Amino acid sequence: MNNQTLIPTTVVGSHPKPSWWHNCKDLHAEGEWGETDLSELLTDAVDVAILDQTRAGLDIITDGESRRLDGYVDSYYAKIQNIIPLPIGRIGGPWGYDQQQRYQSVGEITAPSGLGIVSEFTYLKENTHLQTKVTCAGPLTFGSRIGPGDVYDGPIAVAEQFAEVINIELKDLVKAGADFIQIDEPARGNLGGKDMARLFNLATDGVDAKLAYHICFGNRYGRARFKRHYSDYFPEILEAKADQFVVEFAAREMYEVEKFAEWRDGREIGAGVVDVKSFYPESTEDVVDRIREVLKHVPADKLYVNPDCGFGWSPRYMAIPKLNALVNATAKIRNEIST
Repeated sequence: MNNQTLIPTTVVGSHPKPSWWHNCKDLHAEGEWGETDLSELLTDAVDVAILDQTRAGLDIITDGESRRLDGYVDSYYAKIQNIIPLPIGRIGGPWGYDQQQRYQSVGEITAPSGLGIVSEFTYLKENTHLQTKVTCAGPLTFGSRIGPGDVYDGPIAVAEQFAEVINIELKDLVKAGADFIQIDEPARGNLGGKDMARLFNLATDGVDAKLAYHICFGNRYGRARFKRHYSDYFPEILEAKADQFVVEFAAREMYEVEKFAEWRDGREIGAGVVDVKSFYPESTEDVVDRIREVLKHVPADKLYVNPDCGFGWSPRYMAIPKLNALVNATAKIRNEIST
């Protein structure tokens, strides 16, 4: 991406996996595939994500988080030591967040071999000419599903320990060449903006890269999880030493967009102007209207545009037209500004 590109287009992180990925991803765990088979599957899925994003014309791409077999964070619990799975209370019936696997700590939480994000990024960097962004779940995300047991004083202490684990991973990413890193955290409502900012700062301390802070309302299977009000976190969360705040507007019908004139304090906003939770196929004009609304409150030179959240829970045929609409709408807005 040219450094002078106005209103860069990007994604929040995950890309839809092809149907064959879903059908085959568990075959290794079931003993029907070997390590080579699984590696080929995951690499092919990343290649598809790179191809789709490149064809759409995005300025900044990710690897689609396509090597993460169980979602953007679940796969990493297997890399973490001194946690044990807990029984799931409700297994039957419609899927819900209460069916996610939870854990309990039985010792100091560590990831001696890292989280594996460095190798994800390295492959992406070697296989695209575009600018890249690498994503990592934040300490609150990791810690929210691990009980403190007798090891930690409470859930905040668990998150603080994860901040140390993440910090090591992020510094290794910078050594590998990453210059744009996004931390994903849930807007849970049980933690205020000051505490969220403090955990972000612990996780990113000394990390020499452009840092984005994605504040997520939940998107697993296209379902929100939390009360969707940024006023519960801003302006206190501005204590986070982030260069950019990535926020959701489209699914909320642009609710609170006007507040970011005062909340952003001169920093960049990654504005969600495509609804990943909806099957409605936004037209270019739909997205143009949303970008125009954002530009009433955020200067163009401080604005990035992206979908609300990741497309990992969306079918691929739905996501690609939405990405095309995002890119085409941004091109139209750039032309309007230039003329």
